[in-house]
Amino acid sequence: MGRSLLSLAYNGVPLRCSRAPFNFQRASDNNSSLSKSIGVLTVCSKMGARSTGPVPPSRLLKVVETAATTGAEVVMNAVNKPRNITYKGVTDLVTDTDKSSEAAILQVIKKNFGDHLILGEEGGIIGDTSSDYLWCIDPLDGTTNFAHSYPSFAVSVGVLFKGNPAAAAVVEFVGGPMCWNTRLFSATAGGGAFCNGQQIHASQTDQVERSLLVTGFGYEHDDAWLTNIELFKEFTDVSRGVRRLGAAAVDMCHVALGIVEGYWEYRLKPWDMAAGVLMVEEAGGTVTRMDGGKFSVFDRSVLVSNGVLHAKLLERIAPATEELKSKGIDFSLWYKPENYNTDI
Repeated sequence: MGRSLLSLAYNGVPLRCSRAPFNFQRASDNNSSLSKSIGVLTVCSKMGARSTGPVPPSRLLKVVETAATTGAEVVMNAVNKPRNITYKGVTDLVTDTDKSSEAAILQVIKKNFGDHLILGEEGGIIGDTSSDYLWCIDPLDGTTNFAHSYPSFAVSVGVLFKGNPAAAAVVEFVGGPMCWNTRLFSATAGGGAFCNGQQIHASQTDQVERSLLVTGFGYEHDDAWLTNIELFKEFTDVSRGVRRLGAAAVDMCHVALGIVEGYWEYRLKPWDMAAGVLMVEEAGGTVTRMDGGKFSVFDRSVLVSNGVLHAKLLERIAPATEELKSKGIDFSLWYKPENYNTDI
């Protein structure tokens, strides 16, 4: 029997999911009120690319890993040296290391795929907008942490094929002063997620009260920021804790690794999300917008989870997001390069 797409809702909020038969007792054991109520196992739509296009997955992965590790070498060379810090805003930092890391990453991509489009946090859009490929680069995710030698930062490189994540690599810096080290997360669409070459999987924790969660806050202290402060309080009361580490790519890789159960944030950019969301999905987790809608890397919110907790997280997060939308807060696509061909 073929799978059919449903438009389901959590507290009235639509969520695109696929419908397939399941064992009713199993859903009951998992404490899934949604599954029990409709008698199906719900699986959210995949947002990863259906293929890597004319570039074979192995080649795309090799280049994306090389790009990320090359940027990470720049960061590692600077991690114990004095920082030269400038400001994009009152508290939004940028260092010479951000710029040097991005330059090194760009060199790798251009050498291998000179006709691909690139979106970098520091350099903006570069290349041919008619390309089916878009590289999203965060040369130093967690710059403030890096500036303070606080061990939660990374180099993140994701590549989209027709707007959907196709391959990704994140080099996370771990340890701290006197003992810095790194670990490499990587994934291809349909090929699984890996950490230092070993396949990883999201956790199977199915109760919010037994979960450890992560969120993030942007630099603008607006209505979305205030709403997330309230969500932070709510989930702190009902879970084992909510962490705020300050590096979106790292947070999502931790969901993929199975050491936390969920992560959400408003106001992210494509370079923040392109790699991390693929890690989560390929590790068996779920990715949507914070209103429960189908996610793209050009969206302004993201919720990732281990999958089994997704509906329960949405019960609180989706209504809060809908309230923001009712106030006129903009949740349209943040940015999509003009003339860039996508399946979105």
